[in-house]
Amino acid sequence: MTPEQLSETIRAALLAGIDDSDFQLSPFDVPEDIRVERPRQREHGDWSTNVAMQLAKKAGSNPREFATTLAERLAEIEGIDTAEVAGPGFLNIRLAAGAAGELARTIVLANGAFGRGETFKGTTVNIEFVSANPTGPIHLGGTRWAAVGDSLARLLEFHEANVVREYYFNDHGSQIDNFAKSLVAAIKGEDTPENGYGGEYIQEIANKVLIQAMEVGERDPLELPADELQEFFRARGVHLMFDEIKQELADFGVEFDVYFHEESLHSEGKVDKALEELKSSGALYEADNAWWLRSTDHGDDKDRVVIKSDGNAAYIAGDIAYIRDKHERGADLCIYLLGADHHGYIARLKAAAAALGYDPASVEVIIGQMVNLVKDGQPVRMSKRAGTVVTMQDLVEAVGVDAARYALARSSADQSIDIDLDLLASATNANPVFYVQYAHARTAGVARNAAEYGITRDDGFDASLLSHESEAALLGALGEFPRVVAQAVEYREQHRVARYLEDLATAFNRWYDRTRVTPLGEEEITDLHRTRLWLNDATGMVLRTGLHLLGVSAPERM
Repeated sequence: MTPEQLSETIRAALLAGIDDSDFQLSPFDVPEDIRVERPRQREHGDWSTNVAMQLAKKAGSNPREFATTLAERLAEIEGIDTAEVAGPGFLNIRLAAGAAGELARTIVLANGAFGRGETFKGTTVNIEFVSANPTGPIHLGGTRWAAVGDSLARLLEFHEANVVREYYFNDHGSQIDNFAKSLVAAIKGEDTPENGYGGEYIQEIANKVLIQAMEVGERDPLELPADELQEFFRARGVHLMFDEIKQELADFGVEFDVYFHEESLHSEGKVDKALEELKSSGALYEADNAWWLRSTDHGDDKDRVVIKSDGNAAYIAGDIAYIRDKHERGADLCIYLLGADHHGYIARLKAAAAALGYDPASVEVIIGQMVNLVKDGQPVRMSKRAGTVVTMQDLVEAVGVDAARYALARSSADQSIDIDLDLLASATNANPVFYVQYAHARTAGVARNAAEYGITRDDGFDASLLSHESEAALLGALGEFPRVVAQAVEYREQHRVARYLEDLATAFNRWYDRTRVTPLGEEEITDLHRTRLWLNDATGMVLRTGLHLLGVSAPERM
């Protein structure tokens, strides 16, 4: 019996009790989803619910009396061994071994679909992440967003969302000009200009631009006038840099559906059109020779300048047009993953959506915090190639893609994290990604050994045989997977899956140490061995699914 099935069973018992006048409630008072959780202390049972405490007051009863009546009904249901009242009205439920053990078969037969949901069925979610300026390699902050953003996208897809992964290509503004100036300075052997970019990669890109021009027989760009020379290196340098960024992301296991060019908002008149609409609707007003968004009408702490007194559009003008563009492309929900210095964007983006006539809830902003690398107990501060920052490539070269993605995804995005490179590169149980991957490899090893003995899942399954204490604990952990995924989706917290996988690996290792799938010596092969193989394979499937949701591989040998 899965937690969802138990929830339905409790609800059915409540409705039956209402029909029999045991509970003075309306059927509409009974929640559609009765929450069941694992008790903190396993000896209290397999599952616990506080539904009696939720409904007792409406029923004109005290929680313990209500819980006692419900417990009597539940104890009569097949598959439930005991239902006991605890504390002020909690119900602790212990499943019969057969009912609990059926979960193993349910998971295996689901063939990777166990834990799926339909929360976002029919919903298009545009999730924008990384969006690093094409002026240098992806730094650690962008790397964290690559891991977190792609994991959230996978989770949303697991709950039936139509996900559009989007990269906002910042190709409009002074940063690109400074990048071009830096390339020109590098090719001329000059010092990095003020507000320019340094590091070996600048010289590498500048050299590539020059070599490509020479290979196709173009005029030597160094003979061009200064403004043409800068444009030459701007166009080609940005293209080369962005190709490099795309390759880094692909190597990291992240592919985008849309690469949106900021410049298109301006060149295609989308900014002007959006602002004219807001002027017509009264959402913009003129003051001090500038145009302001009435963002305080929608919860912002102050109105925002949209068109400056010099007639140029402020940065928020592009944000407004971008929100409009996303919705016009079919997005029902727009999720932005932004850096730690973007807290002010939450209110202003929601206000912009409201001013355009969209539900402000259709815009979500997730703010991420800093990532620090530590090696040999000391902070790692600079990249050999980038000069001023540590990059995605540095991290991947140090620990590999799997360890990097897992380490960046296993903490809440709003927490600063320290990543110990020595730990992540180690093949020890202290390394969380190794611990989880090794547990999966162990399930695969058990299956291979079983096959050598001729033990298969085809010949017998008796759920009641899974009665060992470690089996009850492992089944309980497996049963938590759908709830954990649902919460990760609801709260946009991918780290819940990582922490769950570590708990599941622990439960599996304890089971592995205390029971056997294969016989000892001349021991006869029985349905117990075959049934345990189902449990082993169910664990492997859940570990594999969870790792996939984090974009991490599930090796079968380590």
